[in-house]
Amino acid sequence: MAAWPVTRMLRQLLKSSTRGCSSGAPVTQLRPGGASRPASEELSPRLRFLRDHAAPFSAFLTDGFGRRHSYLRISLTEKCNLRCQYCMPEEGVSLTPKADLLTTEEILTLARLFVREGVDKIRLTGGEPLIRPDVVDIVAQLHRLEGLRTIGITTNGINLARLLPKLQQAGLSAINISLDTLVPAKFEFIVRRKGFHKVMEGIHKAIELGYSPVKVNCVVMRGLNEDELLDFVALTKDLPLDVRFIEYMPFDGNKWNFKKMVSYKEMLDTIRQRWPELEKLPEVEASTAKAFQIPGYLGQVSFITSMSEHFCGTCNRLRITADGNLKVCLFGSSEVSLRDHLRAGASEDELLDVIGAAVGRKKRQHAGMLSIAQMKNRPMILIELFPIAHASLPSSRSISIWDPLHVPSLRPRGSFSDHRATWWREGPASPASRPPRQCWGSGSPQRLYSSHTASATNSKCLSPGSQASTGLSGPCSTSDQLTHVDPAGRASMVDVGGKPDTERVAVASAVVLLGPVAFKLVQQNQLKKGDALVVAQLAGVQAAKLTSQLIPLCHHVALNHAQVELELDSTRHAVVIRASCRARGPTGVEMEALTSAAVAALTVYDMCKAASRDIVVGDVKLLSKTGGQRGDFHRA
Repeated sequence: MAAWPVTRMLRQLLKSSTRGCSSGAPVTQLRPGGASRPASEELSPRLRFLRDHAAPFSAFLTDGFGRRHSYLRISLTEKCNLRCQYCMPEEGVSLTPKADLLTTEEILTLARLFVREGVDKIRLTGGEPLIRPDVVDIVAQLHRLEGLRTIGITTNGINLARLLPKLQQAGLSAINISLDTLVPAKFEFIVRRKGFHKVMEGIHKAIELGYSPVKVNCVVMRGLNEDELLDFVALTKDLPLDVRFIEYMPFDGNKWNFKKMVSYKEMLDTIRQRWPELEKLPEVEASTAKAFQIPGYLGQVSFITSMSEHFCGTCNRLRITADGNLKVCLFGSSEVSLRDHLRAGASEDELLDVIGAAVGRKKRQHAGMLSIAQMKNRPMILIELFPIAHASLPSSRSISIWDPLHVPSLRPRGSFSDHRATWWREGPASPASRPPRQCWGSGSPQRLYSSHTASATNSKCLSPGSQASTGLSGPCSTSDQLTHVDPAGRASMVDVGGKPDTERVAVASAVVLLGPVAFKLVQQNQLKKGDALVVAQLAGVQAAKLTSQLIPLCHHVALNHAQVELELDSTRHAVVIRASCRARGPTGVEMEALTSAAVAALTVYDMCKAASRDIVVGDVKLLSKTGGQRGDFHRA
């Protein structure tokens, strides 16, 4: 491994000025000859750590928590000859123009720099790296780098048998092969292509050429391949395989669902029921996998627990994407463009400053399991070919006045969005399936209006139809940037042309405090202007359809359904409004639901203002939304 001289490290700490990187975050360093200040003021926590723990390793590749990043993963291409469901969105991805991808020389330049600073292991990934025409030459060039001990590759195995002899001769020393099923028909379903026998041929070719162990990556997905765990383990009896079971992880466009994830402990319990003698192997430093072996078996099994038990404390990995961005965490959305600095003529020292700044900002650990799914990140195919929310749906939920669309007896499987879509397709449940609702008012029936057709229990009280619970809690992910302004700060409409069409539902509410006089007139339908609830209901539906004409930067959405409900609350002398909108498209319908509720509330005000000026319109808020890349939301 290339050594980092202590004197050079200390010299870097004393180098002049504050340096920045493309993300704008500075790295503060000492100014030679400048005014003397206490060391605690002069050095950041990361640099104080390096000062106190001087070691022969690159300061630029050591983060603030002492983790030394000696392992670099380089994506050679965004293209792939398979379409794995957990990796690539069904509709595909927009590939980066070839001119914006790293050239072979740029890849080798960055590799040389990282190896010189202490990286001793490089893994080539994709997309599918073996479809890059010069992959053998790249391996041969890397093999010449002094200090690089391991050159690995992660592949889907389709081209492996054909290329492996040349790759081995060029210097390839480690192989990871993705294989999620041992059933040919299921393989075709998962990857949306044929090729099972080619992958098996590649595995046997690797064994034949002496690779040991040959790592087989298997993403375990409930309802799809968790029933094959024991079959995969059985392979390790006579073959030098390391079968690595990977917890299903969320990435943009892979339709991640909490219920599809099979945890490490559940997998381990299943295997131990068949092989109770399964033994845990000693942990390898900085390994992402928990390794086990059945006594007497040639191979072993491992578990990569990215979701249930993170291994961030020993993480030593950095990633360079095919378009030249440095990612310090697989689950982070923060990236720094090394390509742009290379093409701008940056010197090696300047590149190291950019790399050091990015590594120095690396967090102690990634977000929690349910938070990861809410984060905006690249699809897996655009990071590397390595297999990776919604909260679980409660089995039951009490119905309250704020449950916008309750559906009784939901099926135990399927995402909440699926249940909501089923409700929209099949319509509301019969009134008999709902608990009786109390009518408010002293001696008079509650007046309840809904734009959704339903049978009336009496002439003055319309039943709204069954309502479906959102079944979720907690906020959806948010952006740290305003999306309706361009880099210059001017108003700009968001381009949604590349986003996939999904089922979108939003529910919003508003409250109109009428006071006792106006409330009584509305309750008894005695306003001179007419029935305030009926007019407001129609106004709310119309407003939902016209939202894009009222809110300048809203997209026009072709609504499939709009529903407005108004209820009288005698305890507050208020009209409570609930508006829901549904559409299938690339953008959400939150604004349609909010506009509908707000305009319905203003219409109630207009209908009642002659009777009272002491009317308050307020509490306009989003209750829930489903669908889209930012995840589902339900207000607690």
